[in-house]
Amino acid sequence: MKTKPNILFVMVDQLAAQYLPAYGHKVVKTPNIDRLAREGVVFEQCYSSSPLCAPARATVMSGLLSSRTGVFDNAAEFPSATPTFAHYLRMQGYRTCLSGKMHFVGPDQLHGYEERLTTDIYPADFGWTPDWSKPHDRIDWWYHNMTSVKQAGIAEITNQLEYDDEVAFLARRKIFDYARYERDTPFCLQVSFTHPHDPYAARAKYWNLYKDTEIDMPTVGAEALANMDPHSQRLYDMSAMQEYEVNEDDIRSSRHGYYANISYVDDLIGGLIETLDTCGILDETVIVLTSDHGDFLGERGLWYKMSFRDPAARVPLMVWAPKRFGPRRVAEPVTIADIAPTLSAIGGVGELARETDGRNLLPLLEGAAENPQGTAWGEYCAEGAISPMYMLRRGKWKYVWCAVDPAQLFDMQADPLEQVNLAGHADHAAMAAGFAREIMARFEPERVNRMVLNSQKARLMMFQAMKNGKHFPWDFQPLRDASEQYTRNHMDVTVRDQQSRLPQAKVPEKKKG
Repeated sequence: MKTKPNILFVMVDQLAAQYLPAYGHKVVKTPNIDRLAREGVVFEQCYSSSPLCAPARATVMSGLLSSRTGVFDNAAEFPSATPTFAHYLRMQGYRTCLSGKMHFVGPDQLHGYEERLTTDIYPADFGWTPDWSKPHDRIDWWYHNMTSVKQAGIAEITNQLEYDDEVAFLARRKIFDYARYERDTPFCLQVSFTHPHDPYAARAKYWNLYKDTEIDMPTVGAEALANMDPHSQRLYDMSAMQEYEVNEDDIRSSRHGYYANISYVDDLIGGLIETLDTCGILDETVIVLTSDHGDFLGERGLWYKMSFRDPAARVPLMVWAPKRFGPRRVAEPVTIADIAPTLSAIGGVGELARETDGRNLLPLLEGAAENPQGTAWGEYCAEGAISPMYMLRRGKWKYVWCAVDPAQLFDMQADPLEQVNLAGHADHAAMAAGFAREIMARFEPERVNRMVLNSQKARLMMFQAMKNGKHFPWDFQPLRDASEQYTRNHMDVTVRDQQSRLPQAKVPEKKKG
């Protein structure tokens, strides 16, 4: 019997916490996620440390923010020398496996995992490098645009549906393999789906769970472009939001598709839970659910992510293990940087090889009192920004600082929709100045800005260089050793059939004499 719990770590892509029933949404249907929330620990104020795919996922793996991983954007290499929770768990005897998307850039596509069941849905090279030296230029071939919004609707197969179908199928098969062949060894299986990330195209089965009349529209309407804060203006421009007329039907259809795809992902999560239960190992497993960032989904007239506003940056974080933790709701702000040290602690890891920016949440899972001064930190250094952006979230306050933009200070209790910037108010000047000093002391923004610019310049050159001559891609190539599958001549056929059956049948006794 194993002494450490299995870990099923589920990541979904671009899922804002506010669109889940567990966080108060009245329309979206997620019975399986609802169960995790009802029976587990729900962190009510969890933030993406860097609301973009690759930087956020590198932080999830390592517990380090962008300036310490070097993963500034979606085309920055995640260095192999960075310890991850997968490394730590392997040291504790865990089998580690990844099925799905992680957007690792560079030749290392495992980062501590023993095996990976699928390729990634996004490229692993330097092609998506932004260029802060040309802040007004738009990189059309990979920047977001509004076609996802204008083309929202029903589709029975898409690039993303094909991918997530495969991710779920291979993950469920892997759970069966663990239960059949390595029952006494703990595993950490990360299953990472690309939905409900745009485009907002969903299968009819899930689209038809919702009526158009049920779809709620944005709570905060669009501002005139001139009245937006500078960062929001840049997001508007970089996603070419001015190129298409987006009407109410487009917004409603996009939200409809997004909700439908949340239900699709919920169904896939339900399949994973069912497989654990079928294998008799559900009670031995800790299930963790989170996302890399959220989606504006039309709030404030904006779409997608790349902002520390709540729709783009606040994500779900749930930990389900009823025999170990909870149920409980935690209001103290946390971030996805806390996941790596927490998973390591759940797996029995003591001291980490490197200090992290995240913290171990195991005491909170086990019922410890919340810290009123608990702080969530964020750092964003990718497209949409032109200088490093920082977030501090403590108690009821959220403070966002960037050297080239006016600071933002919000009272998240009195103003949860972030409509009143208090940073320029005399009554809050001392508080804003104190938060700014904390950010300057912790992050050294000028030094980080130089790091980002140097990294971008080098990667933009290298991407062009790699187009010349022969090129071997870094995209992960899934390996399948067919010689060890099913029945082969180095196996005893009867033994193989017995081992591969779950639950195993009783071995019949031979006749005596």
